[in-house]
Amino acid sequence: MDILVIALAVIFVVAGLSKASGNAKGLSGTRDVNVPDLLARFVGLVETAAALGLLIGLKYSWMLWVPLMTLWVLMAGAIYFHFRADKAKTSFPAFFLLTVISIALVTI
Repeated sequence: MDILVIALAVIFVVAGLSKASGNAKGLSGTRDVNVPDLLARFVGLVETAAALGLLIGLKYSWMLWVPLMTLWVLMAGAIYFHFRADKAKTSFPAFFLLTVISIALVTI
């Protein structure tokens, strides 16, 4: 379980910081599905905070479900935005992460 949480934390801290920084490369995926930059940057901040929450949750396992649920909602939202923009094929990474987060939620 710890390896799964650490892997999720690394993935989401990198993705979150690239969006939150306003980097054009980090925002390119959200721009492709018509998400406003301000919302994408906010999502990046939330992803980063949730990733740090995952690391804190390794020490205090009773609070691990909060960042996991936050990331679950964000990935479900990402899938929604991909389908809304008729780009369902590009939603695979969000779907994969949603599945991994679901597994982590079930195993805590």
